[in-house]
This record gives sequence, C-alpha cells and structure tokens, in this order.
Amino acid sequence: MNDLSKLEIRGVRDPWKEGIANGWSVIDASQLNEDADLEADVVIIGSGAGGGVSAEILSQSGLRVVIIEAARLKSTDEFNMDEGEAYRDLYQEGAARAAKDGSIAILQGRAVGGTTVVNWTSSFRTPEQTLSYWQDQFGVKGLSRSELDPWFAKMEQRLKVSKWAMPPNANNNALKVGCEAMGWMWSVIPRNVDGCWNLGYCGTGCPTNAKQSMLVTTLPSAMQHGATLVHGAEARTLEHDGKRVSAVICQALDARRQPTGKMVRVRAKTIVAAGGGINTPALLMRAGVPDPHQRLGKRTFLHPTTLVLGDFEQRVDGYYGAPQSLYSDQFTWRDGVDGAIGYKMEVMPTHPGLLTSLIGGYGSMARAQAERLPHYAAAIAMTRDGFHEQSQGGNVELSKYGDAVLDYVLNDYVLDGLRHSHLTMTEMLFAAGAQNVRPGHGDAPFFSSWQEAKSVIPTLKYAPGLTGAGSAHVMGGCTMGEDLKHCLTDSDGRYHHLENLYVFDGSVLPTSLGVNPQLTIYGISARNATRLATTLQA
Repeated sequence: MNDLSKLEIRGVRDPWKEGIANGWSVIDASQLNEDADLEADVVIIGSGAGGGVSAEILSQSGLRVVIIEAARLKSTDEFNMDEGEAYRDLYQEGAARAAKDGSIAILQGRAVGGTTVVNWTSSFRTPEQTLSYWQDQFGVKGLSRSELDPWFAKMEQRLKVSKWAMPPNANNNALKVGCEAMGWMWSVIPRNVDGCWNLGYCGTGCPTNAKQSMLVTTLPSAMQHGATLVHGAEARTLEHDGKRVSAVICQALDARRQPTGKMVRVRAKTIVAAGGGINTPALLMRAGVPDPHQRLGKRTFLHPTTLVLGDFEQRVDGYYGAPQSLYSDQFTWRDGVDGAIGYKMEVMPTHPGLLTSLIGGYGSMARAQAERLPHYAAAIAMTRDGFHEQSQGGNVELSKYGDAVLDYVLNDYVLDGLRHSHLTMTEMLFAAGAQNVRPGHGDAPFFSSWQEAKSVIPTLKYAPGLTGAGSAHVMGGCTMGEDLKHCLTDSDGRYHHLENLYVFDGSVLPTSLGVNPQLTIYGISARNATRLATTLQA
C-alpha cells in the first residue's frame, strides 16, 4: 500500500510529506555523501517540547533557524500502533534506557518531536508549591505561577489542551472508583488532543494526528516560516572559546543509528540546547563548556514511579481508550513540600510489550500474568523527588564512548516513598473491586485481600533492583536560577558561563515537578524563546 492510500484510509494528512513536496528545507543526514556546513541565526539542538516551541517562535520572528535532531524523521503514515516497531524507532536506546545500576527503566522519546510524539498527553500547569520552592531555594525569578499562567494559557490554546470529555476507560475508572470508596480526591486530566479517536496507543505515535505533539504543530509551523530540519544528525560537541559558542558539530547516523563517517557543522550566532534531561548535560560535558562549580549533570530527577496491578473478574482491556484521563493528588503533598516524599497517582496503559516487561516474573508466573492481562488495571504513583536534602536526584556521566549515562541511586528516603505508594495503591485497587492485587516488587505475590497485603508489604525489603521503578519524565541536570554556585542557567535559560548559549528544555528544572512535565516545558520555553527573539531582533 502506498503512502497516499494509507493516508486516505485514515482520513488524515501527513504535514511532512506535503511540506517536503512543497519545498520545506529538510536534510536527511544519513544520505549525505560529504560533510555539510550550514549557517543560521539560531541553531536548536533537539526538536521536543522545548526545541519545538522555540523553533516556532524564533522562526516566526524572522530569524534563520536550523533544527538538529538525532532521530530520523518518522511521521503520521508510519505510525502503525506496533509496540516493537515504536520502541525501536521512537525511544532512546530502543526503549532500553535505564539508570546506571539498571534499577529504574527510563522511557524517553527519540523522535522528530521528541517525547511529545510518544507521551500519553497529560498536560498539567506547574504546581504553585513547586515554583515557590524554586524561587526560595534557587533564586529563580519571573517564574511565579501568576507570571507563568499567561504562558500556560497561550500554549494550552496553541496545543488544544483541555480536560478529557469522554468517559474514562475501565483502567482509569478503577482509580476513580477506588478513590471514591476511600474518600480521596480525584479529577480529570487535561490532554493535548484534537479530534482524538480514543485508540489508546499514544505511546506508539499517533496515527491520526490527534495528539498535538511538536511533530504536527510547532515544527511544521517553523518549517513554513523557513526553518531547516537536519534529522539523523547527532550533536556531539560545540566549538567555543570559553566565552562564546561558534558552531555545533554533529555526526550523521544511518538507519541503524550508527555513524556514517559524515559530519554536519552548523555555525550560528546563537545556540539553543534542547535535547532534554540527560542528553543536554551530556552534550555540554562532551563539549567541555565552562562549569566552574561542577554542576553539569547534577540534580537530574525522574519522578521514580511505582506500579501496582489489580486483577479484576471483569475485563479491563487497559490498552484501549485514552491512556491517562484521571488522577489523584491525595498524596502529592502528603507531608508538605519538603517532608516525606509525596506522589501523584495516575494509571498506565496495559499494552503487552510494555506491561510484561515491567511486572517481572518467570516461567509459569510470567505466563499466568500474560494470560490475565486483559483483566488487569495498572495504577502508578509518580514520586516527587528533589525537594528534600536526602533527594538530590542523579548525576549524568559520560561513558567511555562519550555517551550519556545517568547514575541515579534509589536511597532509603525515596524507597520509603515507594513502599508508601505501594500500600496506598494496593488499598485503592481492592477498594475498587479487584480480586487480587500485586505491587511491583520482586518478592511480592498477588494478595487476595487488603488485610493480607497491609501485613506483608511493610515486611518486604525495599532496595534498588528488587523494588520495581520506572520513569517517563527526565528533569534537571542544567539547573536554572540566579545562584551561580548551584545553577547553570539564569531564569531566562541563558547559560551563565557562555554568552550565546541557551538551554530551553526540561534539563533546567531545579527539581521534579509533581506533575507530568510537558506543559511546564512548553510554558517556560515559550516565555524564554519569546524573550530571546526580542533580544536578537533588537
């Protein structure tokens, strides 16, 4: 079936195929026969939430923009709701990225459009408590909730963010029923979708363009305003003299993500790093940028996330319908801002490849779990790391090959929060009517009652590797703030130690957020890119 007929069947447009046919400036670095040398007013490294928003704003202001993206361009007609294909093509390290000790799986996008192409669309404004903490502890200026709300409103309008109006699927409904039975709060999640088909396969790339990711919104807009996209080009280092950056040096990658031997050099007056948490700090470390207080890669946060499965008599079929549509903040601030670690409760879809890789088990146990998959509801809790002296996050390091590695150790403070979340979600799922419930822990069985679970879970050993943890959120590593001893960028995103380097992505966040991060990155990046555009036009 050719591309046109596939699109006609779906009744959707592929903006990239149309745009390229109409003359968009798109360079596939894998096809270069010789090194390439480009020039721009601004080069943006990365095309995710921060890079995509910045590309639109800066190109609309009349600046010549070049966008560098390590991933290869893949768009609408190539999204087939196939887990294996999507994890291979659209995620960092083929969806195998993990903390250095292997104890935390990290699902981070690697696509034109970044993680916005594969996230589950949950869109929350940054909590006021988080922003106040940044101001008090890091000297962040101009980013109070009242100052950011207009930027959130702007991006919500741009990306069609609104509370999900359709009834929740059975997976999300289990959270609602359980919370109501316990007397806990719950609410509806705002999602950045337009005309959503409610398919449930958001994590494999939206085949209908309903998800308002950077792939179908800001990046096409930037291209229409004259931007150039170079995909299949991995930024490896920066040319600089210790005061200013003069160029970005990239290696071309083939379809297997292997270097072709060709290089792409982009010279620009202004450089915007937007590769996201982990990748941006790693790039700056490879480049040897000034870092007088050795802060690069420090304070990298993940929202370490736990999983609890509820086995229901009736089918749940949690792989269909909006993956996340309800949440509970009952325990997000359970002991204040900087007390015992809090967590936000949501659910995750139960696609076979994703869930069976997370729940563990061997032999007959693994088979039994797979067979019961249609009956499982999957509750998750995102712990709010970075607000306590015992929660300093992880450190980005470079491997011997110069690639990014995150050293993040689950210490007793965080592990205590993971145990607490297991107890909470187990009780919630029993209250929702589950017959059996199993927390994501290597030694935990399926419990047949809350009484049994609450007596056993406190006796389990909680340790890295034994306690199941994952993350789809990476924040920090290039902390923003006005305190130069602890921060690398100012509140406008400019790198403190280089005149023309800016960081517009999640790596600037001083802590985790306590909410899914995409709207925070959209809002802050829109603010800072607009300020940069004004400065460059002066």
